[in-house]
Amino acid sequence: MAKIILTGDRPTGRLHLGHFVGSLRRRVELQNSGEFDEIFIMIADAQALTDNADNPEKVRQNIIEVALDYLSVGLDPAKSTLFIQSQVTELCELTFYYMNLVTVQRLQRNPTVKAEIALRGFAEGAAEGDTTQRQGIPVGFFTYPISQASDITAFRATTVPVGEDQEPMIEQTREIVHKFNAVYGETLVEPEILLPENAACMRLPGTDGKAKMSKSLNNCIYLSDTAEEVKKKVMGMYTDPDHLRVEDPGKVEGNTVFTYLDAFSRPEHFSKYLPEYASLDELKAHYRRGGLGDVKVKRLLIAILNEMLDPIRERRRHYETRIGEVYDILREGSAKARAAAAETLADVRAAMKINYFDDRELIDGQTEHFKLKTEN
Repeated sequence: MAKIILTGDRPTGRLHLGHFVGSLRRRVELQNSGEFDEIFIMIADAQALTDNADNPEKVRQNIIEVALDYLSVGLDPAKSTLFIQSQVTELCELTFYYMNLVTVQRLQRNPTVKAEIALRGFAEGAAEGDTTQRQGIPVGFFTYPISQASDITAFRATTVPVGEDQEPMIEQTREIVHKFNAVYGETLVEPEILLPENAACMRLPGTDGKAKMSKSLNNCIYLSDTAEEVKKKVMGMYTDPDHLRVEDPGKVEGNTVFTYLDAFSRPEHFSKYLPEYASLDELKAHYRRGGLGDVKVKRLLIAILNEMLDPIRERRRHYETRIGEVYDILREGSAKARAAAAETLADVRAAMKINYFDDRELIDGQTEHFKLKTEN
């Protein structure tokens, strides 16, 4: 069986460090590993419209932002197929068929769906005039785990590299695959999730210490941020609220700056930027016993982040002067993706026996049936 990756992002804004450690960095490593036969990277505009139907321009304008971020981090269109979800219309048809295999109750139990509903302020029965909550839950948003299953199975993906918050979604896909294959015969490929290896990368907290870095919470460091913007955001990051003086003992656990150092620092950074410490463990030990200020730790993080982001910024500037070429990459990738999805859809139709015009056995059998009926 071919080894195939499918993953992607919603184009609702520029991508940030949470995307980078949760999936993007790993995608580039997997792309360059040579271990996979195909890699499909999707800009999920149709999914983004499920909670932005009243603001399609937001989605439209951010497609190029996500594409620029993809190319900037090192995704190579010669090795990975970059495409736009809405341009692969076969995905909608697959979603429609899969809806018959999932109950409303199962969707309601999906913890990711429940968390996303709360995050976006959807509420059933919100009082009229209540501007703190959005009226009702759009059906498209509620059923997007089914749409995601369509995305994954359409390309026969065997591996889906995502953050831990997406684990329930992959499990939902596996259930749909099991149900479809049980009812219609072995047709769909069951995917495996690929989580970040570094625990700190599972879900990077926002700069304010909140559990998730999110555009809506305004707590992101974007891949396209300037060096000065990164410095400003890091200097304002949440640390240990009880670490008021340099000499005070500090807590590393729950300290956002140290969480980021866990995710991004490497041993060579200390000899380069903070040679009085041999490792992150030594830095943590000093902070715990007191005598180490937050500013010094933050300056180390600023240096590490900007070193990592500098080549990303440079590649982004290159592609920002070639927007037409970027759209050509997306156009070609979308055509390739559509061809792959069409093959899967043909197999699905055949398994469901709804490929009426291609089913010669059906046509010939019914021809014979009515011929005999007429003769009798």
